[in-house]
Amino acid sequence: MTIQNFLTVSDHNRDVSGMKYIYPVVSRRAGGVSIGINLNINNACNWRCVYCQVPNLTRGTPPPIELDVLEQELRSFLSYALHGDFMERYVAVGDRHIKDIAFSGNGEPTSAKEFPEVVLLVEKVLTDFNLLGDSLNTKQINPIKIRVITNGSLMDKPAILASISHLAKCNGEVWFKIDAGTKEGIVRINDVNLNPQSHLQRLKNCAKACPTFIQTCMFALDGQPPSESDISAYLTLISQVKDVVQGVHLYGLARPSYQAEAPRLSRLSVEWLEGVAERIRQLGLDVYVNP
Repeated sequence: MTIQNFLTVSDHNRDVSGMKYIYPVVSRRAGGVSIGINLNINNACNWRCVYCQVPNLTRGTPPPIELDVLEQELRSFLSYALHGDFMERYVAVGDRHIKDIAFSGNGEPTSAKEFPEVVLLVEKVLTDFNLLGDSLNTKQINPIKIRVITNGSLMDKPAILASISHLAKCNGEVWFKIDAGTKEGIVRINDVNLNPQSHLQRLKNCAKACPTFIQTCMFALDGQPPSESDISAYLTLISQVKDVVQGVHLYGLARPSYQAEAPRLSRLSVEWLEGVAERIRQLGLDVYVNP
């Protein structure tokens, strides 16, 4: 391991573990240590969100995944985190618990051709470590979560949905990105040409297969928060799925963007985000705010 100091929520360096696919972070949204799986080691994604913290982001898909390497790294890191001195050396006292295995990383994880195989691999490793279901390791208070943090763009592909459905049997859940309620807003924030209703259908597909949360990033652009019309369109869109999703993770900018728009972005106040959160709650949705 090459980590020198405690991990923090403001530094999600993918190289921190010295491994190819596996990296640890302290996640403000997960509430502890999240073991990340980065399938997009070439920094390629099919979206380009203006707040993305990935340097040298490119359009595209991941290279072939070396499944044997990924399995060895995951086993090695789990052994270190559970039975070694990783927590004492690199994690503050209040965060010393593994909360999840998270498919996140430097691009859209479901765009990896081997994504279905990786889901089965992770299930096997966690089962071997007694971290799933009834065979729970006594050191763990709750079964570990397997989370897929996704832009949702491929949730109309049968193979992906089959894997997401299998994930539901492994204490899994999905965090599905919706940052705007209009086509123009999606272009402005995510730099993709997407019909909001089509994306909402992908969200419905996903939520039917596995417990799913909406994840939404809000920020100021050129010093201005999202307009009232933007917020209203967003609320109108997500109101259509209030009965099928588990809730909303509403968050702000914790780390600097590496995109060209970075100088134009700034954080919103806690009060502003809480104001939007209250309007979401009025729709009948649970909201978790991380400014």
